[in-house]
Amino acid sequence: MNQKQQPNYTFALIIVIAVCFLIGFVTTMNNSMIEFCKNAFNLNDTQGQLVNSAFYGAYALSIPFGLMMSKIGYKKTLVLGLAVVGVGFIVNFLCINGNLDGDVSTIYWLFLGCMFIVALGIVMLQLVANPYVMVLGSPEKGAFRMTLSQAINSVATTVAPIFILNVILSGKEAEDAVPADIPYPYLGLGLFTVLLCVILAFLKLPNINEGEQSAEADGKVKQYKSSVFKYPHVWFGALGIFMYMGLEIGVPSMLPAYFKADPSLGSATGFLSWYWGGMMVGRFIGAAVLSKFQPRHILTACLIGGAACVGVSFALSGMAAVWALLAAGLFHSVMWPLVFNLGLQELGPHTKAASGIINLGVVGAATLTPLMGMVVDNPSLGVGIAICMMFIYYLYVVWFCWVGSKVGLK
Repeated sequence: MNQKQQPNYTFALIIVIAVCFLIGFVTTMNNSMIEFCKNAFNLNDTQGQLVNSAFYGAYALSIPFGLMMSKIGYKKTLVLGLAVVGVGFIVNFLCINGNLDGDVSTIYWLFLGCMFIVALGIVMLQLVANPYVMVLGSPEKGAFRMTLSQAINSVATTVAPIFILNVILSGKEAEDAVPADIPYPYLGLGLFTVLLCVILAFLKLPNINEGEQSAEADGKVKQYKSSVFKYPHVWFGALGIFMYMGLEIGVPSMLPAYFKADPSLGSATGFLSWYWGGMMVGRFIGAAVLSKFQPRHILTACLIGGAACVGVSFALSGMAAVWALLAAGLFHSVMWPLVFNLGLQELGPHTKAASGIINLGVVGAATLTPLMGMVVDNPSLGVGIAICMMFIYYLYVVWFCWVGSKVGLK
């Protein structure tokens, strides 16, 4: 008897991993621009964190975009996302280059508006990447594939701060940043993204049906609830990503304020690559160990390790404390794919819509980091209290790992 051959999704997986690289590069470049913007536009810490609010605030549209993806499919969402990212960068060039003689406050708001457009495209790409990686192969290897894709994503996050230092700043000190440094590097990124969009529009990618694939893998048809909204663990997963974003983005977002509190440390921008590099190393290690250990055990160990690094930083001073904070990136590395994977358990045909719900949690970076910035700007609190807020985020993710991710599942 002939058995149905399992589709080969290797090429599609390579394409999606390339998209993961772009997501990581653009996202980290945006976050790494905080110190640049504070100097170029004369901002305080709260105003500087609006860079995160403008970018990650776009994730508030994750649910509508997830529903849209359910209607138009993966490939059209992929192409549309790339088009929006490219247009956002090009509009950024046109707006800023045409207003360099204007008020710096006006230029800053134009910059934030354009980066919101870019972020809309990134949200679409994020929605495509995560569930696509999950279903392009056997279900039991889903966490492994997602961690591997995030490892490639981390290569981009490590490169992004270097891009800012050597291309946008052109070797200048961050204190010498001016708005005129922005337009042409962003134009180059926009043209590259539009070109990638055109190429992908003519490539044939598979139409994935998660329900059919899960049935084939188990040899029987699974029964699913009538709506994704009836799965509590999806909503707890969204809150898990919300809290996790306070961890991943919290350290690099607070680092400039940490350096400002001790002028002898110099500039924070040059050290951001160490944090993202730690995440890159951690994700490659995670991709290797996930096949040997239970995801929940790995996530718990990483949460404990990250919290320990942050805690140790309070017992140290100077660069020793900075290196302890940067080391947290090694442990934050695999939290995203593991939390996301736990939130997407046993959803079948609801996977696309659930991805939109879970991605909604990314607004944590738009909410928690500005809140931390307000704490930094309060003379009676400061950057130390802002960093302490991260322990709350660690505790919730631990709860989700062992309790919240199991609610509603048999």
